[in-house]
Amino acid sequence: MLDIKELKFDEKGLIPAIVVDAISKKVLTLAYMNEESLKITMEKKLTCFYSRSRQELWLKGETSGNYQKVVSITADCDKDALVVMVEPMGPACHTGEESCFFNPVFTSDELKEFSLEGLVKLIENRKIEKTEGSYTTYLFEKGIDKILKKVGEECTEVIIAGKADDKKETIYEIADLAYHTLVLMIQMGISLEDVHRELASRHVIDKKVKQEKMTK
Repeated sequence: MLDIKELKFDEKGLIPAIVVDAISKKVLTLAYMNEESLKITMEKKLTCFYSRSRQELWLKGETSGNYQKVVSITADCDKDALVVMVEPMGPACHTGEESCFFNPVFTSDELKEFSLEGLVKLIENRKIEKTEGSYTTYLFEKGIDKILKKVGEECTEVIIAGKADDKKETIYEIADLAYHTLVLMIQMGISLEDVHRELASRHVIDKKVKQEKMTK
């Protein structure tokens, strides 16, 4: 584990900290820390920064309630910048936006950005706006029984493709299953974060089981 003394703070005693959502991997903000705020961050397990404009420490969320629980802190190869992985308890930006980075400057026409979070938002919009001709809207209109039926059908398709050892077809069917599972999640009010936390808890349990087996 790297010691704080090994980090390279600039001439003003600061180091840039890129804050990233540990679940979505979305960049939330770029802030600065000095040695004191970094120590507070590690002690409280909540992000604490140094305000260059006010020239004082500030604990993120102390006023707004939008705290950021720290998962990990990693330094870059030159040890002069940090990536802080967090679980946000609210918007990162003072504007109320989830991330401070929401002003597009350039988007490639050839390369399209994709994320599960973006797909979830698209599916959510189909449920709210009820877009005419949308298959997703159709599923929501038909209700839970139709959605569950499709999830079951796609599960079967994955099994058939997997049994045939057809990698390409299995990938295709898994994608179909994932999509219909997301529709089910939104119908039931289940978020990606809910599933992430469940998987994380199982990882801890699995780790404990492995440790117990090793000691026997």
